[in-house]
Amino acid sequence: MTFDAHQLDIALLAGSAITLLAILAVRLSAGLGLPSLLLYLLMGVVLGESVIGIPFDDAELAHALGFAALVLILGEGGLTTSWESIKPAMRLGVLLATVGVAVSVGLMTLFGHYLLGLDWHLAALLGAAISATDAAAVFSVLRTVPLPRSITGALEAESGLNDAPVVVLVVLLSSGAGSSHGIAAMVGLVVYELVVGVLLGLAVGYLGAWTMGRAALPASGLYPLAVLSFCILAYGGGAFIHASGFAAVYVAALVLGNAELPHRASTRSFAEGVAWMAQIGLFVMLGLLLSPGRITLGTIALALAAGALLTLVARPLSVYLSALGSGLGRREKVFLSWAGLRGAVPIVFCTIPLAEGIDGSQRLFDIVFVMVVVFTLVTGPTLPYVARLLRVAERAEPREVAIEAAPLERIAADLLQVRVTSRSKMHGVEVGELRLPKGASVSLVIRDGEMKVPERRTVLRHGDELLVVTPRKQRHATEQRLRLVSRGGRLAQWLGSEPAE
Repeated sequence: MTFDAHQLDIALLAGSAITLLAILAVRLSAGLGLPSLLLYLLMGVVLGESVIGIPFDDAELAHALGFAALVLILGEGGLTTSWESIKPAMRLGVLLATVGVAVSVGLMTLFGHYLLGLDWHLAALLGAAISATDAAAVFSVLRTVPLPRSITGALEAESGLNDAPVVVLVVLLSSGAGSSHGIAAMVGLVVYELVVGVLLGLAVGYLGAWTMGRAALPASGLYPLAVLSFCILAYGGGAFIHASGFAAVYVAALVLGNAELPHRASTRSFAEGVAWMAQIGLFVMLGLLLSPGRITLGTIALALAAGALLTLVARPLSVYLSALGSGLGRREKVFLSWAGLRGAVPIVFCTIPLAEGIDGSQRLFDIVFVMVVVFTLVTGPTLPYVARLLRVAERAEPREVAIEAAPLERIAADLLQVRVTSRSKMHGVEVGELRLPKGASVSLVIRDGEMKVPERRTVLRHGDELLVVTPRKQRHATEQRLRLVSRGGRLAQWLGSEPAE
């Protein structure tokens, strides 16, 4: 089958219309309090052969495109995650992504065989596929709920890292290699892929940060493309050496997102836009792959039973075992258990056995699809209420100033564009009270669309934009000082490197 220019025109027309509808659906889902992925999945089902009639049943293509979308989503997650926010909870996040996954897979395999009546192979595939939390769902939903860093950091780290061991398990089980290897060998392979993937991600991330910090590219739009390319390079390198590409891309993106790169804010915005495109395409495609006519009462019953066992038994137990010695209280553990959001990731993993033609894989896909839809409807919209009920929600912390950097190569300096946000304690502070490092200065203040050269006694206000020139060697200290004042206000002049709590 050839693809000519006329077909391309039709594809572009349909694709742009679907994308615009999906973007508008974000506003609708926010108003209804529903995760947008459900609307995207519904759009795919409506576009599919059972309604409008677009045929799509290529599981191998869905598998490949699904992995490509997950790479972009994980990359955006790493680029927009603050290392300071997840560092205190990194140990718990890693344990949830490893020990927690192992506990969940084991329990759901047993439940799938003894309680749901599935054969051992299909039960193991079910347990593996649904044991990973969804990065897109976690990053989009949890950032709207004000939570302690110990909780958000753990959930973000878990969702960024737990795809790695799960995909290895699903591939081994789908290829039949799992039956020829012992449990010890499978665990060793998972550990190898995860460790090597993390190390590769660190190497690519630091290489990218070193390169981008010294490259004077001719256009600012090239910086976001270069940073995202480094993230994809980490995934490709991991896959090439048979390590975990998912772990590599998330770690590389985390390093790059927290490095002092030029045009960092625009890079994060670009990554966010690309991730939205990936989510839209992924969810619509998975909806196309579903045939509603295959969904029977038996499928729905199995999906509800599997989801209930995962949500009420396997997930809580995996959280409690992973959190031993973490210092978390009972209420925090209960919230972590309820916040194990599943999204497109389990459905994407089900395309692996589907592409391999495993017996029962179509049934498995339908069960997981229904389970994801139902339990996303249950858990996603209720998270804010559960957080308040358990008294783990907290008032949003004052947001740091938004800082954008651009290089000034001829004078070895950087120009920082600083926005005083509505929650910043920089409001009311005089320019002279900023006490910037030697050589750095506020060269311009933009207020209500008007520009003025500030004096030492100029008082800053919410909504102001500052242009700060700083020597490159003082850039880190300048940014630290600006954030310190934004958090501590005038009191910051008496503090050291950390703001008052």
